[in-house]
Amino acid sequence: MLDDYYRQYGLVLMLTGAAIVVPLSMLMMSRMAQMFHIRPHKPSPVKSDIYECGMETIGGRWVQFNFRYYLFALLFLVFDVTAIFIYPWAIKLRELGDDALFTMMAFIGILAVGWAYAWRKGAFEWK
Repeated sequence: MLDDYYRQYGLVLMLTGAAIVVPLSMLMMSRMAQMFHIRPHKPSPVKSDIYECGMETIGGRWVQFNFRYYLFALLFLVFDVTAIFIYPWAIKLRELGDDALFTMMAFIGILAVGWAYAWRKGAFEWK
């Protein structure tokens, strides 16, 4: 029993190590390729220019945007992640029992309170 416990955490530790080592090694290889002139580095004003969706930008780099786009994106992300959590729970509901049902109802209740708060504050209004 205890051996399985250590084996699971050993696997988590190995995957965490790989998640750190692989990106760092790629960055180091890229830097070394630049140092040995394998990777080209030719900056120019055209390459440093602002580029967005294939269109010329109007204004400078710090163009103000409507915050509501960001808010709608966050709300979409929250409810999208909620769907990802609810789907596997719904598939295994009978095996998980009543505790899982009450836990998910608490989770959905917390989200409903947040949704009601956002609605009350007018976050869904497009003025």
